[in-house]
Amino acid sequence: MSDTSFSPGMVTATEKPPVGALPRAKRGPVINRVTNEMITESLSAAMRDMQKAGVYSLFFGAFYAAAGLFMLALLTWFQVYYVIYPLAAGFALIAPFVAVGTYEVSRRLEVGEPLTWSGVLGSVAQQGGRELGWMAAVSVFSMIIWIDMAVILYAAFFGLKSITIVDLIDAMFTTPSGVAFFITGNIVGGMIAAAIFSITVVSYPMLLDRDVDFVTAMITSVKVVSRNPGPMFGWAIFIAFMITCALVPMFLGLIFVLPLLGHATWHLYRRAVGPDQTPPAA
Repeated sequence: MSDTSFSPGMVTATEKPPVGALPRAKRGPVINRVTNEMITESLSAAMRDMQKAGVYSLFFGAFYAAAGLFMLALLTWFQVYYVIYPLAAGFALIAPFVAVGTYEVSRRLEVGEPLTWSGVLGSVAQQGGRELGWMAAVSVFSMIIWIDMAVILYAAFFGLKSITIVDLIDAMFTTPSGVAFFITGNIVGGMIAAAIFSITVVSYPMLLDRDVDFVTAMITSVKVVSRNPGPMFGWAIFIAFMITCALVPMFLGLIFVLPLLGHATWHLYRRAVGPDQTPPAA
C-alpha cells in the first residue's frame, strides 16, 4: 500500500501550480567526464555491434564509399584536380550524417529491438524530416565552405589556370607557392574541421535519441568537447587517422571504418551525455 501523505507546500500530480507560475525549465543534459578508457570501451562496444548487425553496418559503410568514388570520378571527369585533395580531406565532415543509420542500429541493439531494414531506414527517414534534417543542412553547408576555401586558396597561390594532378602534387613539394598553399590549406582546413567536429561529435546521436532541437544538440556537443579537451582531441585525431587510412585504397576502407566509428560514436555519446537536469522546486 503506497503512502499518499504529503507535506505542506508539496505539489502533487493532480494539484495545479499557482496562477501565473511558470513551468520549471530543464537545465540541459548532464555532461560526464570523458576518459581515454571510455573511448576504448566505446570502440569495443562498436566491434560487438558490428558482429551482431553484420550487413546492416556494412551497408552504410558501402554507401559512404560509393558516394566518395562517385565524387572522385566526377571531379576527374571535369579535370578540377585541385579540389580532389580538399574533398578527400573534408569528406569526413559529412560522415556523422551518413553514420546516422549505424546510430539507430546501435540504439536498437541496446534496447533489444529487432533489426529490420524497414525499422532502421524508416526511423532514420522519420528523424530526417525533423531536427536531424537541419543538422544535415549544417554539415552540407560546412562542406560547401570547406570546398570554397580550397578554391579561394588555390586561386590565391596558383591563379585561375587549371593544372594536372601530377603538376599540382609536384608544385606542392617543389615550389615556394606550392608549399605555402599546402601549409596554409592544412591550417585553414584543420581549423574548420575542429569547429565542425565540436558541433557534431554528439549532436547527431543526440537528435536521434532525444526530442531536442538541433541548436541544443550542437551546444551540448560543444560542451562535451570543451569540458573534455584532451580525450576528445584524441578522439578527433583517431577519427582523422582512420578515415585517412580508409581513403587510401580508393575509399574502399570506408566500408569498414565508417560503421566502426559510427557505432563507437553512439556508445561514446551514451557515456558522455547524461539525462536532462531539472532544477529543484522553489
